[in-house]
Amino acid sequence: MASRTVLGGPEGTGGYARAIAATRAHHSSVAAPVGVLRSGRAAFALVGVALFVLVAGANLATPLYAVYRDRFGFSSVVLTLVFATYQLVLCPSLIVFGQLSDRIGRRPVVAGGLAVAMVGLALFALAATTAWLFAARAVQGLAVGAASGAATAALVELAPAGAAARAALVSTLAQAGGSAAGPLIGGALAEWAPAPRTTSFVVGLVTTGVVLAGVLAVPRMPAGTGGRWRLQRPDVPAEIRAAFARFALTAAAAWAVAGLYLSVVPSYAGSLLDTSNLALEGAITATMLLASCAAQIVVRGSGSPARDQSVGLALVIVGLIALVAAFPAHSLALVLAAALLGGVGHGKAFLGAQSDLNAIAPPDRRGEVTSAFFVCIYLGVAVSAIGVGLVATLASLETAVAVFAVVTGAASMLAIVWHVAVARGGGVPLQRG
Repeated sequence: MASRTVLGGPEGTGGYARAIAATRAHHSSVAAPVGVLRSGRAAFALVGVALFVLVAGANLATPLYAVYRDRFGFSSVVLTLVFATYQLVLCPSLIVFGQLSDRIGRRPVVAGGLAVAMVGLALFALAATTAWLFAARAVQGLAVGAASGAATAALVELAPAGAAARAALVSTLAQAGGSAAGPLIGGALAEWAPAPRTTSFVVGLVTTGVVLAGVLAVPRMPAGTGGRWRLQRPDVPAEIRAAFARFALTAAAAWAVAGLYLSVVPSYAGSLLDTSNLALEGAITATMLLASCAAQIVVRGSGSPARDQSVGLALVIVGLIALVAAFPAHSLALVLAAALLGGVGHGKAFLGAQSDLNAIAPPDRRGEVTSAFFVCIYLGVAVSAIGVGLVATLASLETAVAVFAVVTGAASMLAIVWHVAVARGGGVPLQRG
């Protein structure tokens, strides 16, 4: 088992460079045969695809929530509770399976997550009452919680030597891209394909099954460290906790905005624009997340994840202001501007946070630390989604979005101030592979 990396100084900044250097030395000390390198690249790509497919499948239902609400007759609170059930189940799933993948290896945990995801898709395809929706979201939360931390850790371990930043990019692109593809595909199939409440989930089932077969067949996947596994609360090494909290706050604020687009923004846009076109509503959500993917590709290798996080959060705040202003103006242009600004901000902030987290996570606890990071993100998404639903029921959807913008904007501003304070305090910048 690899020894734990101990980082010194405020937020561990004094040891960042030593941690990266140790990781590089480990990679460069092994001269792998060409066949092993090729199988490693295949596994790296397949794990990225698996994460993408998992997240896309979990978001296929986004454009259909308003349809389910009308068909089954539930309120905005129930709608957001259905959406948030995913996060509320996902968090304990991350706690359980994050450390497990460190012990038994990444393949069984990722494969198990894909298999469970297929059950969730089948439940959505067969949904006949609101209870089916809750069950489907719970199963999807279990699946993504089981596999996402393990997949992200596997990407770091499978990344080519000297390409540590590639793992963060692929991980964040898979999550943002999957979150975009789900509503886009789900909306298009729901609007134009036969059996609108079933077809997208059947497509998701087949795709997930193919990827599961690939994960089981690929010859090279990171093995576990062995040792006894036990259920425990998320634990982050004391020497990196302050930095971890800063990165987690950044990612949680960015993903809370993405969660808003994945839950209530389709209904918000439909009310604002007086339309029931599911493809359009799904496309607005997808626009936000595709802008995130584009931003991540553009800023990769920028060399300043801390600056990217601050700039990204600032754009998130501006995007929220535009989204709130769109309702009284009844402006599609403002909605699209809000989606683009929020998406670019999300991409810059999340990629920066993920890159910095990958750099400080001790190798022997990478799955556990990554899972704790996602717990913080999804708890933020769940709490904000439920809060929006409650305010929408007590007041209006317009008021709920405005309250969300104020609260999330304040959290984003706090994170910006924290990043600036650390930078001015003389922290050693992270070096990228």
